[in-house]
Amino acid sequence: MSSSETLAEATARLAHVQRRTVWVLGIAQALGGVGITIGIAAASLLAKDISGSEEQAGLAQTFQVLGAAVTSYLLARWMSQRGRRFGLALALAIGGAGSLLLAVAGVLDSMPVLLLGASLLGATTSASLAARYAATDLAPDASRGRALSIVVWATTVGTVAGPNLAGPAGTVAIKFGFPELAGPFALGSLGILGSAVVLWVWLRPDPLLLSREIAQTPPPTGSGLTWSRVWAVLRESPAVTAAIIGLSCAHAVMVAVMVMTPLHMAHGGAELRIIGVVISVHVLGMFAFSPLVGWAADAWGRWPVLACGGVILLAALVASGASPEGTSWEIFAGLFLLGLGWSLATVSGSTLIADLVPLDARTDVQGASDLFMGLVAAAAGGLSGVVMAQAGYPALCGYAAVMALCVVASALVVRRVGLTVP
Repeated sequence: MSSSETLAEATARLAHVQRRTVWVLGIAQALGGVGITIGIAAASLLAKDISGSEEQAGLAQTFQVLGAAVTSYLLARWMSQRGRRFGLALALAIGGAGSLLLAVAGVLDSMPVLLLGASLLGATTSASLAARYAATDLAPDASRGRALSIVVWATTVGTVAGPNLAGPAGTVAIKFGFPELAGPFALGSLGILGSAVVLWVWLRPDPLLLSREIAQTPPPTGSGLTWSRVWAVLRESPAVTAAIIGLSCAHAVMVAVMVMTPLHMAHGGAELRIIGVVISVHVLGMFAFSPLVGWAADAWGRWPVLACGGVILLAALVASGASPEGTSWEIFAGLFLLGLGWSLATVSGSTLIADLVPLDARTDVQGASDLFMGLVAAAAGGLSGVVMAQAGYPALCGYAAVMALCVVASALVVRRVGLTVP
């Protein structure tokens, strides 16, 4: 605040910057969401076509999740030193290159190229996750959940449209003499790179750097994610540890079941177009109701919403596990609830972390959280192909239920330590 600026004027200016930040992040999320999800319906199918093995069908998603985990580590470093704008734009540029490589993998029929592309595409997921925290940097405590959830909600535009574009993109690819499953990734890269441009041009001032300036907090020392700061926060706040575990288990449940659903449906003869619709319904559950979830987290507290997310994930697994191969109402309902449960757990758990982590350790803990979340989800995704091949889709839903119970347990830990926020 300058010497000539009153407190009221400074507050109004900061509120304007916060609103603009949320708008820019929202537009970027909408564009990037196309790239993230347009290949979801095709990734496991492309891996199966190239490898000729159903057990390897989950490798594309597994490598994508691993790539997101590694990028989360690097992204914490980039944002800590140079702010949200630089880190997010760079991660999205990497993800756009990965999407193009996946299209090339379909043309070359190359599994190594596919796995490399999937790994780089994971950077897009990492950037999308980090963007939700960027929305909270300048938000007041009482509306932090809503700010975070609005950015999550904006992803709905791209993520719902993306899977529905998989079929048309495949048709266009065939007309030009390319494999059908290469089309969705080529189109998705345009959305991802467009998102990077939006953030690089318009995310000014940088919300993290401005929040440090206001709090007169210097940039953290060190050249990377500083684990000593992370461990210090986790030791001092069991609620942060519980929130990270809850986030990770919810994400693992979602990844493990979602990545195998296209194969489960394809076994019953479902067309790519119908598979895309089911994934769209799932993504609708993930993002469309997030403003209501954010309001609930602000109004009722974080842990009740986290617990509710775990319960809804359990209901999703019951419905999905009972679904026959092909198309059924159970698979539509199960995948929608899978997305909704993920939304409740993600918004509430992420807001808890934003509430409780001090500014000087914020990017470190948030990056470590996304890293752990990605590693757990990658392990679950890798095992999902094996479980699916050996025991079937219902068994997969059964083992995922154990992780859903861990989400509920994490919420009860937060309640027990008495840190209900606000």
